[in-house]
Amino acid sequence: MDLTIRIIFNMLNTLDLRDKEGAYLDHLPRPKAASEPPIEAVKEIVTQVRLRGDAALTEYTQRFDGVEIERFEVSRDEMQLAYDNLEPALREALEVAAEAIAGYYELELHEDREYHHNGLVVQQLTIPVSVAGCYVPGGKARYPSSVLMTAIPARVAGVEEVILCVPPQSDGTVDAATLAAAHIASVDHLYKVGGAQAIAAMAYGTKSIRRADVIVGPGNVYVSQAKREVSNVVGIPTSYAGPSEVVVIADNTVHAKWAVMDLIVQAEHGPDGLAWLITWDEDLAERAPRLAEKLLANSPRQDETLATLSEGGYVVLVRDFQQALDVSNAIAPEHLEIMSTKYEKMIPLIRNAGAVFLGPYAAASVGDYMAGPSHVLPTNGTARFASALSVVDFQKRVHAIEVSKSAMKALAPHLSAIAQSEGLWAHAMSASIRVEK
Repeated sequence: MDLTIRIIFNMLNTLDLRDKEGAYLDHLPRPKAASEPPIEAVKEIVTQVRLRGDAALTEYTQRFDGVEIERFEVSRDEMQLAYDNLEPALREALEVAAEAIAGYYELELHEDREYHHNGLVVQQLTIPVSVAGCYVPGGKARYPSSVLMTAIPARVAGVEEVILCVPPQSDGTVDAATLAAAHIASVDHLYKVGGAQAIAAMAYGTKSIRRADVIVGPGNVYVSQAKREVSNVVGIPTSYAGPSEVVVIADNTVHAKWAVMDLIVQAEHGPDGLAWLITWDEDLAERAPRLAEKLLANSPRQDETLATLSEGGYVVLVRDFQQALDVSNAIAPEHLEIMSTKYEKMIPLIRNAGAVFLGPYAAASVGDYMAGPSHVLPTNGTARFASALSVVDFQKRVHAIEVSKSAMKALAPHLSAIAQSEGLWAHAMSASIRVEK
């Protein structure tokens, strides 16, 4: 289906959907990287790390990060030192964020449950995994918030050992804010290695890096594809935590500058992302590209932002708020902002989104740092079936069955009948020998 697109200022695209009906939602544009993952390149990296371990990590770190690492692990003392020497305002902000994150995830914990029926007792045991692997992007940027958003839910879940992989900076170190966040989150082992090779190392283990039971955390398309490649040997949450996405639904009840700025907030993470402004207000749609150009004039991350907006940035005109939610649900964005003072009537129409922000003051950046729920969210349309990172991602549900003599006597005939119908003689006998005289 032909959807007319035109580029304005080589930055934002416009898409007029007001007269569209039928199956047009199945043909909405998406960033190319999301639909064309680097499968073969990632397979090679994963294979080499699995076969050669640290030697492959050394080569890939030198190739991709431009630095030769002699020792991958960062000591706990270095994390403590970074925490002690961190700028007080940043240290306090990280502590406040950590408290909110832990407080939110403690709400998810429930008592183990038991089911009793005629002498049969079934318990649901909640057992945390032993080792959680967290991945946090780094190198040119730093994301101490992602350390908190991945490691703290693992700790709350009861994981015994939390490991963290972060790409090294050009000088072979990890920045102080990330180290301090690792200290606050009680990370056990921090390794200076990034990219697909880090995911492979945590999945298979190397001489230097612990093998994890679950791997979580955001990353670029290489990191996300690597998770798919190793999902047969390690736990990977169902969501695709890839390049950042936002859909802003806005009307004339909010400041246009706020709506456009929130497009830029997610777009500045870099290429391959998605940033859509959906509106039924023609004036806002017309002003948005010029506002974006003006706001970006002072941005120190112009290149990264333009890389997203030029391909994945859209101003979308719709008939009304119902169609706006139809389009958003089809995109299933990582972040959905409903920037309207009348957001209450739109809430029942929300079906697919990683996280939702309601009203003019609920900027997605609040969720990125301070609200509590993890900012590791489903992207690339996986919000259709997946959720934000949860304590459940670090736990297993195991049922334990206790059977009394009277219960077996009552159940044995039924068990035997089903087993015999399936031709499984031993199954049937295991019950009957327990009740025979």
